[in-house]
Amino acid sequence: MTGYVGDIEDETLKNGFFRKVLFTGKHAQLVVMCLPPGEEIGDEMHKAVDQFFRIEQGDAKFIFNEKETHEVGNGDGIVVPAGIFHNIINASKTKPLKLYTVYSPPNHPPGTVHKTKAEAVKAEAAKHK
Repeated sequence: MTGYVGDIEDETLKNGFFRKVLFTGKHAQLVVMCLPPGEEIGDEMHKAVDQFFRIEQGDAKFIFNEKETHEVGNGDGIVVPAGIFHNIINASKTKPLKLYTVYSPPNHPPGTVHKTKAEAVKAEAAKHK
């Protein structure tokens, strides 16, 4: 595939996996995500990766550097520059949070699918051994 063309809103809304890479290019990567009720991505920081998020469904708490909190929801976009700690928490106790993110440069192997957060955490730990 030379690029990505698709209905990103539909792809995001129908995704039920924690993380699913849709496209990986030389300088950017498109990933859809789904967080079950009450789940969070986990506080993380990418030293050399800028990241854009867009919320397609649900409400979330977005936290920068463990102290700056923003309430976000459908249609909101968030940009995280490299070197900034960030976390996204699904604020709902009953509905999944659906979002997509663009990493620049790519952050995961092409074609990565993590069905659950636990699977993603295990893969990240193995990558750093």
